[in-house]
Amino acid sequence: MLTSQRKKHLLDLLSQDGRIVAKPVSEQLEVSEDTIRRDLRELAKEGLLRRVHGGALPLTPPMVMFANRQSIEPGAKADIGRAAAALVQSGQVVFIDGGTTCVQLARHLAPDLHATVVTHSPSIAVELSTHAHIEVIIIGGKLFKHSVVAMGSSTIDDIARVRADQYFMGVCSLHPRTGITSLDFEEAAIKRAFSRAAAETVVLASPDKLETTSPFEIVPLAEVGRIVVNRDTAPELIAPYQAQGIDITLA
Repeated sequence: MLTSQRKKHLLDLLSQDGRIVAKPVSEQLEVSEDTIRRDLRELAKEGLLRRVHGGALPLTPPMVMFANRQSIEPGAKADIGRAAAALVQSGQVVFIDGGTTCVQLARHLAPDLHATVVTHSPSIAVELSTHAHIEVIIIGGKLFKHSVVAMGSSTIDDIARVRADQYFMGVCSLHPRTGITSLDFEEAAIKRAFSRAAAETVVLASPDKLETTSPFEIVPLAEVGRIVVNRDTAPELIAPYQAQGIDITLA
């Protein structure tokens, strides 16, 4: 097998399994582990994967501040927010996460909707401050400036005291093998607390979050009820989630 063919195989394997372990791949391809490690180093230099001990993982998305994230995929995020907002029914209690896609959700909630929104995001609270029929409950804590949300042990305690119908989660990374992951350990714990205090978790996944993985697990895909993605997302990217019984909403 030529080097170019071997590298393509490695990238295909990474996309399929969410990781590469050098030893079994070297045995499968009948080449040395050193050859596979060299291929992985070169692919990492090309910015196509992330090297780890013994193999490789998909690229981790960069940590971008909230203000800067507003200019990333704005049209796609608005579409996702609109579709997610249509899932909220009158009389429900819902958790809404922080993040730019979740702001779009809050912005598109129907003017005649009667509901209660619980959030740790000042941005969500301000967005809903003029909504006539939505009661807003703000959960406090130490401000995590990257995402402009409250975090800490008291935040988790307050979340656990609420039983919500739905949790709308903004994500850093979404992958069919590694699940829902975050760049920040504490933020992952907050999202996990929200998810486990809600009857259903709905993940809002803009195009830049798909097929990526980050270091800290939030929840496995088995705990996700629905994913909202853009209508033009390639079917092969959606199929692995559908195969796991997750409902897909196309925005």
